[in-house]
Amino acid sequence: MNTEELLLKLTELNKTSQLLETPEIERLEMMESVTDYANHFIAGLPTVKAFQEKEATSLEITNQKRSLKELLILYQKQVAETGINAASGKHLGYIPGGGVFTAALADFVAAVTNPFASVHYASPGAATIENEVIKWLKTLFSFPENAVGCLSSGGSISTLIAFTAARDYHKVKNEFIKKNVVYLSEQVHHSTQKALRIIGLEDVIIRYIALDSHHRIKTDSLEKLIENDIATGLQPFMIVATAGTTDTGTIDPLDEIASISKKYKMWFHVDAAYGGFFIMTSKRDLFKGIEKADSLIIDPHKGLFLPYGVGAVLIKDSAAVLHSNYYTANYMQDGANEEMLKSPANVSPELTKHFRGLRVWLPLQMHGIEPFVACLEEKLLLVHYFRNQLAELGFCLGPEPDLSVSYFWYPFETDIDEKNKQLMDEIHADGSVFLSSSIIDHRFVIRIAILAFRTKKEIVDEAIGMIKICLKKVKKL
Repeated sequence: MNTEELLLKLTELNKTSQLLETPEIERLEMMESVTDYANHFIAGLPTVKAFQEKEATSLEITNQKRSLKELLILYQKQVAETGINAASGKHLGYIPGGGVFTAALADFVAAVTNPFASVHYASPGAATIENEVIKWLKTLFSFPENAVGCLSSGGSISTLIAFTAARDYHKVKNEFIKKNVVYLSEQVHHSTQKALRIIGLEDVIIRYIALDSHHRIKTDSLEKLIENDIATGLQPFMIVATAGTTDTGTIDPLDEIASISKKYKMWFHVDAAYGGFFIMTSKRDLFKGIEKADSLIIDPHKGLFLPYGVGAVLIKDSAAVLHSNYYTANYMQDGANEEMLKSPANVSPELTKHFRGLRVWLPLQMHGIEPFVACLEEKLLLVHYFRNQLAELGFCLGPEPDLSVSYFWYPFETDIDEKNKQLMDEIHADGSVFLSSSIIDHRFVIRIAILAFRTKKEIVDEAIGMIKICLKKVKKL
């Protein structure tokens, strides 16, 4: 192809490819449509159902062009109105997220400007914002200045990063894997076992520690397990504690576990994905010892009420993290001389990633800390209010929660588990407020998980009213 032919072809292609550059007048119209949709969606949250059990359809990708307004209508019907409405304050199942509006603005700005936040050389400002968020978290949890960390997509990836550092620090590999022992609570999040398998430690020995009546790790049982393993020639490697379990909202005795970990020279990991930000509240004393952890995970998309997709990990041994994650290539030589720890990519498996730091940084800068703390304190009180209302209806309650998760069941005269399952089915069928279930102490229970920033007393009252109606239906069956 000669130069003239090339120029003709380029002109022809430009006419079509240029369609991806939206003109300003069209951008303004699109932004107005999205703003109208967002405002309508948020305004409708108090009255819409929290759960709608129906499938999504008509979402296949074709080459038929559609307008943004048409697509927003499709989105509303096929996405926003199916499954769990996670933006609603009526989402009281699993661990709610939230999605504060200012974080959505941050995501919009991040997507438009599109900085490469993983490498300091490529975007010093974006990398610095990410690092400032990590610095704030280190201060919050009293981690030393020389600790490292990064923002991830959530607790699962944060756990992978932490466990890989622990593995490499203790040189758990090859034939030594089967002699190493990890100590867990049965209430630990399943991403713990999943992470061990993914990083090649599927054959490590796992010991489940006995729990007390509040589902907390019994430290005397933990130490006995460790001593028995040492006596039989095994190598205690890591202890995983939880600051806010998913099922029961429990905080393990962190300070005692930290002492045991130090005594036996083990890696101490704390999963604070759900509960960590409650350290800013009146529950702060329950977190004593968290600052002694070797690694810690925390999810801003839970306790800071941000949209899903931002977790964090803090690790004290930077050498172990760099050993696990730092690598370079010839095409990256322009940034090779920068400080390694300035670039988030060097302490994470991710190179290319979303600029997550802005969705944390901007809301904290705009709102300050106080509204977040007030929301967390409010959730602590709401779970107690909820439990009081359930007790008056004759429900049995799990132990007093450390945080904002609890559980309950109704003491039917016969077939208790089966009838509580029926009650759960009725609650889901109603869908006004979304609750979830679990199996705790071999019993089917219904969970309360109050964390969404939009959850208020009025919603708890609505949930109680729904439960009353559903209970009557089950009793009639």
